[in-house]
Amino acid sequence: MYFAALLARTEDGWEASDTELDDVETLADLADLARETATDDEPVLACIEQEGEWFGVVRVEGEDDPRVFVSDAAAAMRSSYGEILLSDELLGREPENPDELDQLVDLDGTEDGEPESKESDDGGGDDPAAASESAPIGPLGDASLLADLGMEDKALLSLAPEDALSEIADALGCTDVLEAVR
Repeated sequence: MYFAALLARTEDGWEASDTELDDVETLADLADLARETATDDEPVLACIEQEGEWFGVVRVEGEDDPRVFVSDAAAAMRSSYGEILLSDELLGREPENPDELDQLVDLDGTEDGEPESKESDDGGGDDPAAASESAPIGPLGDASLLADLGMEDKALLSLAPEDALSEIADALGCTDVLEAVR
């Protein structure tokens, strides 16, 4: 079971809202969703957990690139919501289709046929087991993304997935608002 919430800092404290991720397909989509709840350039945290398996936090501030932390990249890679957080850049690999736009649009702006199949030569395709092999077991990302908000990187790295969002909310001083949307 999944839980996803947005925590937006305002001048009056933190505001929480539960969120549906059904229309979110990429990290950029998630960042845009978070920016919609932001007050000025205050930080917004998108928190996602899969009960007992993994959790992830995405910090968005203004137009800066999102900062991501995932407690267990291999476990998250087996999840459709986890795959959103695990960008090629975070995983340290080249994008699968960097020239996709060049392939789809000719110089005159017209479509140039159908995109090539996404199956790789090794037969991995969309196989979740093959995908999880490309992600490291354990934490991945920016463990210091909450340090200025009250949670040091060592504390974030030591959280158990089943208690993580509650512990993060405690450190930020917003337990009540997070629990209200749970």
